[in-house]
Amino acid sequence: MSKKPKKPDRPPGTSDVDLFEAAMRDVEALKKDDRPAPPEPPVQPSKQPARPHVAPPVDAPRSLAPLSAGKSGDVDTRTLDRLKRGQLRPQARLDLHGMTQDEAHRALSRFIPQAQSSGKRCVIVITGKGSVAAGGGVLRRALPGWLNAPALRPSVLAYAEAAPREGGGGAVYLLLRRNRR
Repeated sequence: MSKKPKKPDRPPGTSDVDLFEAAMRDVEALKKDDRPAPPEPPVQPSKQPARPHVAPPVDAPRSLAPLSAGKSGDVDTRTLDRLKRGQLRPQARLDLHGMTQDEAHRALSRFIPQAQSSGKRCVIVITGKGSVAAGGGVLRRALPGWLNAPALRPSVLAYAEAAPREGGGGAVYLLLRRNRR
């Protein structure tokens, strides 16, 4: 048995409107300057999985912001467009097919500095597309994090998905920073 809450005592024949008006009789409207700021809308969580943020090394120049596919503040628009369209011919190639993540990461960590020191400007890294059911290949998903790691970020200016003739979504063009001696 639950008890019903008692209704407040009020004179017979008074409506809710009458009670509200009686309660608000002494209230004064705020001036426009006194109004509080409206609350900010809540931030909606992204439906994309969060990518781990990799901070650039402490001694790196300010221009080394984290890379994302096809975007870079260090490359002129024309060069970046040519990279995205596959108009810059890769001068070296690294195929990561069949490697574990550790093996692929070590191979990439050796390949990029070697290519840069030998004067290569554009290279291609083949990761493979991976299983569509699994959301794409493990190496393909790991590559952006590796490129943003402090060891490789200073060497890479930009990257973009390769043209279909060279692997499309299973390969990535890398534009390397010129080796200034």
